[in-house]
Amino acid sequence: MTETSIDLSAEELGAWRGLLRVHTALVRALDAELAAAHDLPLSSYDVLITLESAPGRRRRMAELADSVLLSRSGMTRLVDRLEREGLLARDHCTDDGRGCYAVLTEKGAELLATARPTHLAGVRERFLRHFSREELGELAGLWDRVLPGSAGLE
Repeated sequence: MTETSIDLSAEELGAWRGLLRVHTALVRALDAELAAAHDLPLSSYDVLITLESAPGRRRRMAELADSVLLSRSGMTRLVDRLEREGLLARDHCTDDGRGCYAVLTEKGAELLATARPTHLAGVRERFLRHFSREELGELAGLWDRVLPGSAGLE
């Protein structure tokens, strides 16, 4: 089979399907674990951890949506829910009347602090433990080759 063939080789198909299966299984398991232990879906954890690491614990809504790979409308719905729960607040941009910041609240930071050990233990158990330190370094390099500048698991 040549590189220009329309079909994927067995190796290509195995690599691609493997990535999809592993991603799906990990996201489902980590989401279920966080929801059961902390009533916090993985998508919400992702938003809170992104805000925690941002300067002033705040990010523009558009930047936040891009960083957690949600559509703008999906981010708006998620932020609405997190705001109702008191985990984040909205703050209007003074320099741009159309813009809005999402800001991590103390309640959100506290929930994140209690959920983080659960999430990291799940990441270690379900993914990291399967690889040596060297293999993890190699994997990180391979992911960067595909998507330069991508964020790792947090």
